[in-house]
Amino acid sequence: MLEKLLPAKIVVIGGGAAGFFGAIACAEANPQAQVTLLEASRQPLAKVRISGGGRCNVTHACFEPQALVQNYPRGGKALRGAFSRFQAQDTVAWFTTHGVKLKTETDGRIFPITDSSETIVNCLMDTAQAEGVEIWTGAAVAGVKKAGDEFEVLLRSGEVMKCDRLLLATGSSHIGYKIAQELGHHIVAPVPSLFTFNIAEAKLQALAGISVNPVRLRLYVEEQPALEQTGALLITHWGVSGPAVLKLSAWGARLLHEHQYQATLIVNWLPELTQEQVKQKILAIKNEWGKKAIALHRGVDLPHRLWQYIINRVGITTNDRWAELPNKTLNLLVQELTQGKYFINGKGVFKEEFVTCGGINLSEINFKTMESKLVSGLYFAGEILDIDGVTGGFNFQSAWTTAYLAGTAMGISDV
Repeated sequence: MLEKLLPAKIVVIGGGAAGFFGAIACAEANPQAQVTLLEASRQPLAKVRISGGGRCNVTHACFEPQALVQNYPRGGKALRGAFSRFQAQDTVAWFTTHGVKLKTETDGRIFPITDSSETIVNCLMDTAQAEGVEIWTGAAVAGVKKAGDEFEVLLRSGEVMKCDRLLLATGSSHIGYKIAQELGHHIVAPVPSLFTFNIAEAKLQALAGISVNPVRLRLYVEEQPALEQTGALLITHWGVSGPAVLKLSAWGARLLHEHQYQATLIVNWLPELTQEQVKQKILAIKNEWGKKAIALHRGVDLPHRLWQYIINRVGITTNDRWAELPNKTLNLLVQELTQGKYFINGKGVFKEEFVTCGGINLSEINFKTMESKLVSGLYFAGEILDIDGVTGGFNFQSAWTTAYLAGTAMGISDV
């Protein structure tokens, strides 16, 4: 039987990416719906504005749902079906249709061609207003009650707003979890994801700004199996960052949290060579450049200052010559280049962005519509769910997808 559009009062709590996209999807699906978006702060879409260094990494050029879900340490299985309904290709099409030109960078990340997050912010704001979404800023929510078939949304101002359907798109804020729990949902405890590693080694920190791509990283947390990532690494004033580190932090988020962010990081600075190939390369350098200073003639593709730091770690001084290098020290150098050991003693932040793992238990959500299985008329989208992706536009994609499904479902009523 065909679906028909009926007038409905709909409230969206949360003025971030998921809240706006859900509100717009609802209004586009049902022009008769009365959609109100509530944002506690005076400036909506704050996280969109700062994302991607102010450029907004809209999504990732991964257009196969089965491949796309591999980028989600938590939530991938639930998203498989959701991505078959709205995936990265649909996101690109949506923004293109709404006047935003996008570009794909060599690593697959997709940005507005303007390289400005304001392009995305303006698109969402303008589209919401054009579709008749009523946007309330400075409208902090104190709580929600279910009264029969309606929801009563209590604002801190004392006002009460009634609606037929409610979308919670509050990100990782406490109020969203509180509302969900009071309505009967269970929360998987939120912990940070996507963070950098603190390494308290002054000589390493002195190399801040040096980047190596690729490196292979292995993360060991006590006796647990190692986690591994390959990609770019950036040395910072507090330790290490870069895509490979951020991906490791996402996959190891819960484990690292449980162990107070104490772990061992093994770095292979030359992952495109086997350990034996590295050894043969070093031996060839030793034979060819015997009279040369080791510190000045590295013979491997690494930044000069990083090379000097690595040889210093195995006791080679600036005056040592290749011909004088004992076999034992040569073996230690090979080991350092392929299995350098670093001790993580805390986490840093990833720029101004903050992603959590944890949130609404996914078994309590219908991923065809994003409606609660426990409370009819209650929907969820975005980071409030126990879903998180690695860096590269994947967290935005899960927000667009879940918001689109929720908004469309809220706007359409079955006969």
